[in-house]
Amino acid sequence: MSACSSAGKPTADYDHNAQFSTYKTWNFIEDAGPDHSGYQSLFSQYMITAITKEMNQRGYVQSDNPDLLVNFNAHVQEKTKVRQSSVPYDSYYGYRGGYYDPWGGYGMGMGMGGTQTTVSQYDEGTFNIDLIDARQKRLVWEAVAVGKITDKLKNNLEQAVIEGVPEFFELYPFTAGSDVPVNAK
Repeated sequence: MSACSSAGKPTADYDHNAQFSTYKTWNFIEDAGPDHSGYQSLFSQYMITAITKEMNQRGYVQSDNPDLLVNFNAHVQEKTKVRQSSVPYDSYYGYRGGYYDPWGGYGMGMGMGGTQTTVSQYDEGTFNIDLIDARQKRLVWEAVAVGKITDKLKNNLEQAVIEGVPEFFELYPFTAGSDVPVNAK
């Protein structure tokens, strides 16, 4: 989710052959979300609340016999970033950007140079929300965002979800019972 990371906006796509006018009801797929430990995490609870709000705002009715199934997921992976930059070498003064040569002029390091390597660790998150045709068991819409997970996100998870989920659904172009795209960005 872009509000959850330093990444750009989410991207989305949908099945242009799906009959969106037939979709009026929805529910979560069994075991929706990233939890596999027998209980629901706070992240999943926040996602369920935010997604429910978005589906209801689009006129869909939650049902035990839904037309659409909703799934969401989050995957966090530790990443390593390695950056190398050139450092000019001045034989008179050593590694520097510029120098005063012994004859009174100012110059830039010429000839040989070196490199400086910087290594940093960060967490990268991939977040997605899927809508599935319940009868055909076929994905009909998906939105995905990938980005660096910030400390701000980790310390304000509920707020990040509340702000991030609507950004995903801004890319969902339909309302309940309609094939006519609206508000597609």
